[in-house]
Amino acid sequence: MTINIFRALAILCLIIIMAFIPVRKNQEAPAPERPNIVWLVTEDNSKHYLKLYDEGGVAMPNIERLAEQGIVFNHAFSQAAVCSAARSTIISGCYGPRIGAQYHRRMERVPMPEGLDMFPTYLRKAGYYTTNNSKEDYNIIKTAGVWDESSNKASYKKRKPGQPFFHVQNFGITHEGRLHFSKEDMQNTKTKTSPDDMTPFPYHPNTPAYRYTNALYRDLHQKADESMGQFIKQLEEEGLMENTFIFYYGDHGGVLPRSKGYIYESGVHVPMVVYVPEKWKHLVPIAKGSRTDAFVQFTDLAPTVLNLAGVAIPEQIDGKPFLGQGVSKADLEKRNTTFSYADRFDEKYDIVRALRKGNLKYMRNYQPFNIDALFNFYRYKMLAYQEWAQIYQEGKLNEVQQQFFKPRTPEALYDLEKDPHETNNLAGDPAYALVLKELRSELQQQVKSMPDLSFFPESYFLEKGLSNPVKFGQDNKELISELVDIADLSFLSFDKAKNGIEKALSSDNPWKRYWGLIVCTTFGEQARPFFKKAKALSKKDPENLVKVRAMEFLALATNNNVEAGLLGTLKSAKTETEANLILNTVALLESVRDDFNLTVPENIFDKSWTDNPDDLVNRRLEYVNK
Repeated sequence: MTINIFRALAILCLIIIMAFIPVRKNQEAPAPERPNIVWLVTEDNSKHYLKLYDEGGVAMPNIERLAEQGIVFNHAFSQAAVCSAARSTIISGCYGPRIGAQYHRRMERVPMPEGLDMFPTYLRKAGYYTTNNSKEDYNIIKTAGVWDESSNKASYKKRKPGQPFFHVQNFGITHEGRLHFSKEDMQNTKTKTSPDDMTPFPYHPNTPAYRYTNALYRDLHQKADESMGQFIKQLEEEGLMENTFIFYYGDHGGVLPRSKGYIYESGVHVPMVVYVPEKWKHLVPIAKGSRTDAFVQFTDLAPTVLNLAGVAIPEQIDGKPFLGQGVSKADLEKRNTTFSYADRFDEKYDIVRALRKGNLKYMRNYQPFNIDALFNFYRYKMLAYQEWAQIYQEGKLNEVQQQFFKPRTPEALYDLEKDPHETNNLAGDPAYALVLKELRSELQQQVKSMPDLSFFPESYFLEKGLSNPVKFGQDNKELISELVDIADLSFLSFDKAKNGIEKALSSDNPWKRYWGLIVCTTFGEQARPFFKKAKALSKKDPENLVKVRAMEFLALATNNNVEAGLLGTLKSAKTETEANLILNTVALLESVRDDFNLTVPENIFDKSWTDNPDDLVNRRLEYVNK
């Protein structure tokens, strides 16, 4: 009897165990463990101010400690040299001029490319808690589900137990605005770093104001390092360091004159350090505590984070990962190229593209008559900018220091090993002829292949392409390629370029006429055979902006009186963006011609364009009417 009871109990237990086996088989497998990822982002600082990179830079001990357990990227680059354009590149993983996000400040936000979300969205879908504290500054319409939190109170601490997180912590201590001090401030406020120890860059005047600005800027770097150190200490105290990648980088280049807003190295070459937790070092193809010369750029940040997190990288992203599964040391060592772009910065228009390959950098100034020093309200709040312009007017600058105020060449080539500050243009040196041709061709291919939407005026793009910039670019890819070819007529001698210019100026397409006139202005007085044609276009062309380019050519090449004509185009401007582009020409002529004088009445514009003192049109009016 007892034996039967035991048998019955054993059978019952077996039945219960067997009943649970299918259930266990059907349960989901535990989620794979994923690393946390933290970004520490400082504003407005290139690599030139850190001892970690350059002699004369300051010690940043907290970042240096991260480097001891991580990787220092010697060649990390922002594609753009200003916040909104750079951050738009980061959040999308896409080149700004391809998706219409290249202008600062935005007149309108553009949509993300079809089928692509801002990259933290993919992390959230994979189970990450995503937080941003706190700067966004996107030129792009924010897609749904990007951040769990995005504010100056956002923290990874609200995540669920065991949930991986991606957190961005911004530090504004080094921002441009911190250098908007007066002469009185300079006299009354001592710096920790001695101004007497400062040697300004060779293109800057060596004055007390420049030495003080350099010293104060280095002090701000040290304060930023202290703040980042406090944040790192918090991670340590919470036991998170062993499971967290920490990226430190600057959101674009430095802020002293000729850096922020310009794609010289000082404007785009940023510091970048990645701390690698021991547990996850298998995801990094480089030994901890080392440096790499591999080129990485901001389009690569999004795919790198996704790759570290084990998340599939969308095909529409332009960048490629530099850490994570599938990235080899050999692959990294081959990366030696970066592409950068500069367009509108606040009210100041330009269009410059650059391609750096190894130590050689090619710059393409598509409107070389737009001087670097062209007035920009926010830039010139800095005492250093004001002083540089004043000393130039007094004729006290050397040849290198004067370059900022002079027209540029259509293309420039710099050997950065010999000339790290890009002051010696080698484009005309026969010894560099082959490499010049190679880099020119590569940049031409880059702008055509995207295609680059800046070959249309911003106002036209906003009117015709805003709803779907990528499709607009693809629909007009052939035309953009033709516009690039017209612009590149400036590489030829005038005699060889003449037929191409004639064809462009006689085209039915207004933007071919537009670029034909820009090429004429680049040739200047050599383009005398087109003066008569330009006069006719300045009076009768049906496109307002073609008229402006014709007048710009005549005013710069012949000293023609075009004030009345430009005032007429301003009265005819259909949008604030178009008016601002015309005012850029007015400001340029005010800057380079002593005899040019145009007073622009505010009341000729739509009131909505001027109702805010910070509106771009107001900023230009303030300058041209002074």
